[in-house]
Amino acid sequence: MKIEPNSSLITNRLKPIPSNKTGEGVSEANTQSENRISKQSSQKRIVNWFSQAGVQGENRSFNTSTSNEKIKRKNELLAQRKLINLENILGRALDFCLDDGKDEELDPDWFFSFVKMAEEIFSPTMQELWGKIFAVETARPGSFSLKTLSILRQLTQKDAQIFRNAVNLSSKRKGESAPKLLLGYYQKKSIWSFFNSNKDHRLNLAEFGIGYTDILSLIDLGLIHHDEIESGELPIGISAEWRCAGQTLDLSAKGSGTTLVYYKFTTTGAELSKLLTRKQQAIYATSLRKALDNAFNIL
Repeated sequence: MKIEPNSSLITNRLKPIPSNKTGEGVSEANTQSENRISKQSSQKRIVNWFSQAGVQGENRSFNTSTSNEKIKRKNELLAQRKLINLENILGRALDFCLDDGKDEELDPDWFFSFVKMAEEIFSPTMQELWGKIFAVETARPGSFSLKTLSILRQLTQKDAQIFRNAVNLSSKRKGESAPKLLLGYYQKKSIWSFFNSNKDHRLNLAEFGIGYTDILSLIDLGLIHHDEIESGELPIGISAEWRCAGQTLDLSAKGSGTTLVYYKFTTTGAELSKLLTRKQQAIYATSLRKALDNAFNIL
């Protein structure tokens, strides 16, 4: 009997096995290309920022300039940008100008200290704030201390947004100047407290956009005081009007030993808070009502 060779098996064994190396190579090349483009984009942003300060990279056309020429060009560019900063702040101040009919002299020392600090403000958002400050100070000299300006100068845009959030949530009792971040209340222990099922008397500000790290930042900047503060013991049944997160509340304690707990704005924080337009925070106000309802009559 003649045995036929298994030609198909032999042929299959001789066929080259498809490899995915080509696909892997294309994928790796694409990844490298994307990384290279991303790096070039980052480098471009870095060079762009330094160029605004008058500093050019080594591959720029100015790399043949002498050190003195580079220094001169840098100083000229920075001086130009500082002038533009002051012009922008002047424009914002004129837009916000107050006309209250008073004719008080601005302190020259305050003015030139203001100019020295204001020329270093490059952010349009912060320039608007500085313009408002100058407009208010011109109308009512003494409204803003140099200490306040010094702290304001340290604020980044992120710091300013945290402070804005705090101001939106702030409360102020009628007749008082310093805003407060109300957290809830504390009540002295009594035999009746053991029968009270509602033990949670404080709000978590993180639920409303102000986390504990934000509180620490505001403390470090000198905008709110370091520790939580308790008010004095509130008289029973005596109503006090509060403006809380854009809503008006009349609070009167139901029982003895009741105090409000809050973070208090510093003098600097109170001064700067006047510059910001508050937005109503309905969710916070509703939560605050619920937190206080067990110990206060609220109208």
